[in-house]
Amino acid sequence: MENWSPGVNACNWNGVICSNGQIVSLNLSWAGLSGTIPRELWRLSSLQTLDLSSNTLTGEIPSELGQLQNLQILLLHSNYLSGMIPEEIGLLKSLQVLRIGNNMFSGEITPAISNLNELRVLGLAFCQFNGSIPVEIGNLKHLTSLDLQNNSLSGLIPKEISGCKELQNFAASNNMLEGVITPSLGSLKSLEVLNLANNSLSGSIPVSLSNLQNLKYLSLLGNRLSGQIPIELNQLSKLEVLDLSRNKLSGTINLLNTQLKSLTALVLSDNGLTGTIPRNFCLNISSMQQLLLARNKLSGSFPLELLSCSSLLQLDLSDNSLGGELPPFLDKLESLTDLVLNNNSFSGTIPPEIGNLSNLESLYLFGNRMTGRIPVELGKLQRLEVIYLYDNQMTGEIPTELTNCSSLKEIDFFGNHFSGLIPKTIGKLKQLVLLHLRQNDLSGPIPPSLGFCTKLQILALADNKLSGSLPSTFRFLSELSTITLYNNSFEGPLPSSLFLLKNLKIINFSHNKFMGSIFPLTGSNFLTALDLTNNSFSGPIPISLATSRNLSRLRLAQNRLTGSIPSEFSQFTELNFIDLSFNSLIGEVLPQLSNCKKLEHLLLKNNQFTGVMPLWLGSLKELGELDLSSNNFHGIVPKELGNCSKLLKLSLYSNNFSSEIPEEIGDLTSLNVLNLQRNNFSGPIPVKIQQCKKLYELRLSENSLTGSIPVELGGLTELQVILDLSKNLLAGEIPSSLGNLMKLERLNMSSNQLQGDIPSSLGKLTSLHKLNLSNNHLQGQIPTIFSGFPLTSFMGNDHRLCGPPLVSCLESEEHGKGRLSNSQVVGIVVAIVLTSTLICLVMLYIMLRIWCNWRKVSISNSDYGIGGTDQNQQKKESEKKWAFKGEKWRTGEYWKMDSLALVTSQDNKKSPSSTTSCILNLKMAQDSMEHTLV
Repeated sequence: MENWSPGVNACNWNGVICSNGQIVSLNLSWAGLSGTIPRELWRLSSLQTLDLSSNTLTGEIPSELGQLQNLQILLLHSNYLSGMIPEEIGLLKSLQVLRIGNNMFSGEITPAISNLNELRVLGLAFCQFNGSIPVEIGNLKHLTSLDLQNNSLSGLIPKEISGCKELQNFAASNNMLEGVITPSLGSLKSLEVLNLANNSLSGSIPVSLSNLQNLKYLSLLGNRLSGQIPIELNQLSKLEVLDLSRNKLSGTINLLNTQLKSLTALVLSDNGLTGTIPRNFCLNISSMQQLLLARNKLSGSFPLELLSCSSLLQLDLSDNSLGGELPPFLDKLESLTDLVLNNNSFSGTIPPEIGNLSNLESLYLFGNRMTGRIPVELGKLQRLEVIYLYDNQMTGEIPTELTNCSSLKEIDFFGNHFSGLIPKTIGKLKQLVLLHLRQNDLSGPIPPSLGFCTKLQILALADNKLSGSLPSTFRFLSELSTITLYNNSFEGPLPSSLFLLKNLKIINFSHNKFMGSIFPLTGSNFLTALDLTNNSFSGPIPISLATSRNLSRLRLAQNRLTGSIPSEFSQFTELNFIDLSFNSLIGEVLPQLSNCKKLEHLLLKNNQFTGVMPLWLGSLKELGELDLSSNNFHGIVPKELGNCSKLLKLSLYSNNFSSEIPEEIGDLTSLNVLNLQRNNFSGPIPVKIQQCKKLYELRLSENSLTGSIPVELGGLTELQVILDLSKNLLAGEIPSSLGNLMKLERLNMSSNQLQGDIPSSLGKLTSLHKLNLSNNHLQGQIPTIFSGFPLTSFMGNDHRLCGPPLVSCLESEEHGKGRLSNSQVVGIVVAIVLTSTLICLVMLYIMLRIWCNWRKVSISNSDYGIGGTDQNQQKKESEKKWAFKGEKWRTGEYWKMDSLALVTSQDNKKSPSSTTSCILNLKMAQDSMEHTLV
């Protein structure tokens, strides 16, 4: 509009055409116009063409434009116009072309358009029109093009559209049209393009469409059409493109290229078609270039009929049930650029003849049962860009010849059994973007030449047997964004030059033998995931890691890291997963982590962290897993933790937490796992824990919990892994409600002070395979369902439990009748002690008396001298006084064995009272003990 000025005749202005001094055409498309359409344009009464397309105009279409009675062409498309189509548009009786699409118009399409009797082209695509297609559209007898695609139109396709006898192009794709496809479309003999894709049309494909003898393009993809493909469609001899994909069509393929001689593209993917490709499908002079039959239910072997489609460029038979070996004559498809056979059941080896397909660019064979080696002939495919062989059973080495495919961009051999070394000449693939060799049996080091694949973006070598250190040439991989090396045997420190890789986003070096500092991996500002789990990295966590502001996953567990968590971690506002477990980290959990509002997993177990549990943990609304186990935390568990409503796992075992378990734990209604064992918790088990209905693992053992087991625990019916309350101070009876825990597999309530019977309701725990009720004060009969558990499950209950695996209750009862009470046992013990004492005293007395008598005899003998007669006489007297040879009588006396006392014989009334004195003059109080022993 540079020459638009009063000094220049308007007919000479750019974009203006005049006739007889009157402006008849105004073309300002692509002029950079903004603002609204001026209403004053109605004054250009001779205007025949108005083109304001491809600008940035806003506002509505002025109703005054309806006064331009000579207007034949109105082009307002590709702006930012809004509002509804003014009804005054129906006043433009001479209008032939109306294109107002690619704007922001809304509302219904005004029926006034039907008044435009001369209209040839109506373009309303890419707007926000709603409602239905007006039936009045059938009044436009001269309409040749109707474009309604990409709106929000609904309802049926009006049968009145058959009135548009000259219609050549009808496009209504990407709307919400429903119902059946009206058979009246079959009367539009001039129709060349019919595009009804991506609607909600249902029913079968009308046979009447076979009457459209001029039809070149038919797309019904993305609807809900069902039934079989009408065989009558073979009559569309001018049809070039037929797309019926993404429907619910069934039956066999009955379309033949031998009749559809103009067909270049047949797309039947994503249906339920069965059977095989029909015979005589292709002619040798076929013009078919695209055959896409993916995601159906086709069966049988590779259809040899397709080998006659010599003009094919793209063949997609993926995601079917085809099997058998690939034919060795695939090189007959000499024009083929894309061979897509993935996710079938093809077996055998890759035919070497594929190496003759000199135009091949993409080879997809993944997800089959292919075996054998990669043919070296593939090295001849100079145009090959993509080769996907993953998820097969292929073996052998990766051939060096493959590195001759200089156009290769993507290699994916994941999930095979390839062995040997990565080809040393891999660096020849200068266009390589993706190298995926994960989950094979590759060994040896990474070849240094890989560093010369400078366009490489994704490198996946995980799950192999690779070893050695990383080559220093990796510094040249400046475009590398993803590198996964986990589950190998790489070792040594990382090359410091890795710090130069500034585009790294995902790093996974876990489960290797790397050592040294992790600093070389912190050079990129774009890291989103860093996983170094299970290595031997040491030293502190580098502060430079904090430059990756978009880091979302950080896993450094099972290393030898020291120091504390850097305060710079507060900058990780996108962090949702942090795992620092099994290191030697110290210090407190810094409040700076409270800025990580997206944190879902916080795992710090098995370190040396100290301090109290921070209150700010309750502000992490997205937290789903919190594991602070095996550290040195102390103090209370803050009640604010109950605000973490999305928490699924809470594990605090093996710390020094004390006081009571906060009731707010019950607010964690999403909790699956709660582990508080090996702490110093006291007080009762909070009743509110019953609200954690999704718990399937509950461990509260090895604390000092008191009180009774809450009856409400029986409401935790999802408990499955374990309920462990052992080694506490719990008392009272076992609640019968625990019998509701039907899914429970392990129950441990040992080493408490529980009493009473084992509830019979526990017999309903049919999933239980481990039970421990030992070391309590339980009594009564063990439920019979528990008879298969070992003795150790019930020992230490004061011998009051009975029934298998312990003694039977009958035997226990009989034994209990003969068993003395505690007071009786004490009385017997006291009696035994007193009796033993008395016996000892009597025996001592007897021994003393014997000694005294012996002394007397000795003295008496000495008075007689040493004469023979006297000596014999003494001997006889002695024999009379002493009892020999075990006899129980002595002079006038006998032993009463029951009383252990000496009793006077009935034959001898009483001996003389004169008793010889002894050194100890002992006398018995009773009459039975008055006689001496001599």
